[in-house]
This record gives sequence, structure tokens and C-alpha cells, in this order.
Amino acid sequence: MTAVEDAIPEIAPAPEPSPVIEINDVWKLHKLGDEVVRALISAELTVMPGEFVCLMGPSGSGKSTLLNIIGGLDRPTKGSVLIAGRDTAKLTESQFASLRHDTIGFIFQSYNLIPFLSAVENVELPLMFEPYDRKSLRKRALELLDLVGLSHRVHHQPTKMSGGEQQRTAIARSLISSPTLVLADEPTANLDHRTGETVVRMLRDLCSTMGVTVVASTHDPTVADEASRVVRMRDGQIIN
Repeated sequence: MTAVEDAIPEIAPAPEPSPVIEINDVWKLHKLGDEVVRALISAELTVMPGEFVCLMGPSGSGKSTLLNIIGGLDRPTKGSVLIAGRDTAKLTESQFASLRHDTIGFIFQSYNLIPFLSAVENVELPLMFEPYDRKSLRKRALELLDLVGLSHRVHHQPTKMSGGEQQRTAIARSLISSPTLVLADEPTANLDHRTGETVVRMLRDLCSTMGVTVVASTHDPTVADEASRVVRMRDGQIIN
């Protein structure tokens, strides 16, 4: 090796990205009278930044339970759940609520929009009672509605919007706090096939253009077709 080559510093490899979600040996048990129902059995799952992961399985397979546990809407009976590197079992309810607020956006099957608020007010809602500048918040909400193709519906209430428009409003709302992770529970269940395809492409684009990680539970093969990975579940177990 020459003196010139000796003088060239070695370039350290870029650090490996850390998982957004780490599920380790997670169980969820429910007691119904004398019977114990095993909603989740030793679930293991790792999700990396920017992935679009689809949880697929029949009703009762455990996919919604797993999604709720990832989002902190439920707690596991056993096992560990790490979100953005933080062990949720070690967090108080207040700390978990703060993590959820800062990191996770939710999209629900039934949209969960407030009927007497306009589209833009529904999008603003997660941050409406926080010390944000009102003009900046409104600007952000309008930008998100434009992103999902609803700039012409910003002042419409949910009852004046189609199911697809309501779900797109819900997608915009899920992004208002700039989350790194979006959880979608049956996002196309109440939509016709064509509208469902539009919604799924939006979820895919969140991953590819904004780097958001998306985990969706679904029966819909359209969602699976657009996902970067399909995780199949049956009887409370991950089977692939």
C-alpha cells in the first residue's frame, strides 16, 4: 500500500436502521367464565422503517388484537413490545400515551370522524387542544387534505362525503402529528373495490414517498397486493 493510499481514511459503513416494531413472544389471553381464550400465541414480528406490512387472516385470527397491542390500545398478557426502540412494558400509561401521540397514527375501519366537524377540523383534531399555532395547524391540515386529493372538500362534514372521502380524511388525520408509524384496521372494509384500491395506493405511497411505516390488518387481497410484506395469521398465531 502506498503512502497516498495509507492517507485515505476508511469510510465507516452506514449504521443499520433500527426496527420500528419488535414483537417478542407476545401472548394475549382472555378469560371467559372458566374458559381461557388465546387471542395471540407467541407472536414474533419485526417491522423496519418504510415497510408496508399487511396482516392477513380470517376473523378471529388475532390480527386486530396484534394491531391493538402494537398501538397500545391493549396490553399483552406476556411478552415484549418495542416501539421505536422503547419497551412499552416499562412505560406508564402517561408515557405510552405520549409515545403513541408522537409516533403512531391510526386509521379505523369505521373512519371515526366527528360528524359535526368539517374535514379540515377532523384532521386538526388530534392537535386541536395542544399549544400549536392555529394558523400553522390549519396550513398543515389543508396540505394533508390536498395530499389525499380532498382540497375541494375541506369544509364538508362527513355526512356530506362518500365513504372513500371519509377514509381519505382519516388518512390525512393520521398524519397530522407526523408519525413514523401508521396502523390501519381493515382500511378498505367499507369501500367498493375501486375506492379501496385508491386508499391502498395512498398507504403504499406513504411508505415510498414519506418513509412512513404502515401496518394494516385486512381480509382484502388488494391490500396484500400493494404491501411490501404479507404476514399471515390463523388461530392467534403468525404462520409465516
